[in-house]
Amino acid sequence: MAGAGTVERYALGDAAEVGTVETSAFSEAAIRALDLLGALLLLVMLSPLLILVAATVRLDSPGPAIFRQRRVGRRMKPFSVAKFRTMREGVPSDAHRAHVEKMIGGGERDGSRPMTKLEEDNRVTRVGGFLRRTSLDELPQLWNVVRGEMSLVGPRPPIQYEVDKYPAEAFRRFAVRPGVTGLWQVSGRSLLSFREMVELDAEYVERRSLPLNLKILLLTLPTVLHGKGAA
Repeated sequence: MAGAGTVERYALGDAAEVGTVETSAFSEAAIRALDLLGALLLLVMLSPLLILVAATVRLDSPGPAIFRQRRVGRRMKPFSVAKFRTMREGVPSDAHRAHVEKMIGGGERDGSRPMTKLEEDNRVTRVGGFLRRTSLDELPQLWNVVRGEMSLVGPRPPIQYEVDKYPAEAFRRFAVRPGVTGLWQVSGRSLLSFREMVELDAEYVERRSLPLNLKILLLTLPTVLHGKGAA
């Protein structure tokens, strides 16, 4: 660790380089403290809601209340993300994979199409649709924050088959921990294209600081309540 801050350098094989990130030791510690204290506080405060949602998910369709999926995190390290289950058990993800790859490629390989969700997705349960629209399905990720795998604020953690289609410039987003919310989420979410998401994530990586994280957290609640870009 350098005296003026922490500089991290790492690459993805020979294909793409994430780049360098420089943050002061104080800023890094402050962000982690906010993550840990904030996530623990929210888990305690929201525990009645978490129990209610879990019970509703179980009653709505067969299967566990919590869905775990391998995602790609900081420095390309895979981890298991936790979410409330919004889909039926045992339904293949082929249609979603094809849809996501189309959004990334944009049909013309430019990623200019809006990151809309798959229409008429028969995998999603009745309760699951509501949880997705209100972002309540994301709440179990607070445990990922406590574990240090995620941050309260950061880029969205992608699935490996999404990463397999990434252009070189998109790997910049792996320079920091993925977040429960982020600059992309409060700027339009699915109303924006993949290319715009990558640009916002790169901007966040360059500007990452405690004040910026606090600002994004304050913007998250009205964004969720208004349902901006949730469709």
